[in-house]
Amino acid sequence: MQRRTLLKAGLALGALGSLPLGASRVFAEQPLTFYGLKSMSGPFASYGKYADMGSRLAIAEHPQLLGQPLKYKVIDTEGNAGKAVRKVQEAIGQDGARFFQGCTLSSSALAVSKEINKAGGVFMTPVGADEITGKDCNSSTFRWSVPTYGAIRETLVPLIKLLPEAKRWYTITPQYVFGDALLDNARKVFSEHGIEHIGNSYHSLQEQEFSGYLTNAIAAKPDVLVLLNFGSQSSNALRQAVNFGIKDRMKVLLVWSAGLDQFQELGSDVLEGVYLGAQYWHQVDTPLNRELVAATRKAYGINPNYPLAADYIGTRVMLEAIIKANSLDGAAVSKALQGMSFQGPTGDELIRPGDHQVLKDYYLLRGKPQAQMRDDDDLAEVLHAGRSFIEVSQTGCALA
Repeated sequence: MQRRTLLKAGLALGALGSLPLGASRVFAEQPLTFYGLKSMSGPFASYGKYADMGSRLAIAEHPQLLGQPLKYKVIDTEGNAGKAVRKVQEAIGQDGARFFQGCTLSSSALAVSKEINKAGGVFMTPVGADEITGKDCNSSTFRWSVPTYGAIRETLVPLIKLLPEAKRWYTITPQYVFGDALLDNARKVFSEHGIEHIGNSYHSLQEQEFSGYLTNAIAAKPDVLVLLNFGSQSSNALRQAVNFGIKDRMKVLLVWSAGLDQFQELGSDVLEGVYLGAQYWHQVDTPLNRELVAATRKAYGINPNYPLAADYIGTRVMLEAIIKANSLDGAAVSKALQGMSFQGPTGDELIRPGDHQVLKDYYLLRGKPQAQMRDDDDLAEVLHAGRSFIEVSQTGCALA
């Protein structure tokens, strides 16, 4: 993204941040504070910046809630589960915090969800690990993003159908809970569809140099290379893969992209012909998405990307549940969220009562050549949209 665009977004962000504070002078003296869990520093800081912008956009739509001024406070998780837990514990113990939204890493979300549940709070997150609405689910936690099961099913299966001659697939995977969940689900798809999984390379959460893993992939001679990493790691892996000439040797699929911001960083030369999984795409034509695109352009001068959209809708839905419950009691708000249907960025969306998973679309995109781009953000085309969710009885979730 160009420097002037970032500056414009930063100025708008500061202006939005002041709205609830200005409103607090007009309304009651004891404001309700809503907490955003964002990775404002560390390896996922760029994600956290846009996630924060999304939450602030939703907060600005609700300057007061139940007759009280609404404040918003950011907790920097630093992309570290231990630090995230400590800061959430402090907010609960010292400030009486009860309403939380966000988290970038699945490990952080899984850890803080337990603390929020113990405190009788409410937490909505966009992370991907299946456990958050699976075996580690709880009555306080809700998840907007499609889990790893759906992300794999809605990218690998349609791509297998698009590329019937591609029978040999290789994966590169980050070795932590999110990566393992993607890999486990990918292996199941390979087995079901007669795909030969010819190899996998694990890497650490700190890795940024992928030449060794890419060399291993090239040596295995796959038809498709599947990247199961996220954020800057997937960007670096994809950029290095293109430098290695991998696009001339095999098809490339990035299962869990960060969407527009990541695509802008990579550029059309890297993205052209690459298959990309996405939770959200700003060009999808739904009523709420049209509103979100217009509001984001007005506030920040940019199109919304995945972290902005995810934390916008997560924050908005939680605030609407508080209004629906007409209560600041965590249990009452959680009950209001269960089974709630609403217009989301992907269209009609529903919070499934049995596991608190939002049922929504996941997208398979393909990077466009520069000559076909209608504007600077028209970097990909939607090839497929669909919903894949296992039955609640198979998730391992047992809500009390």
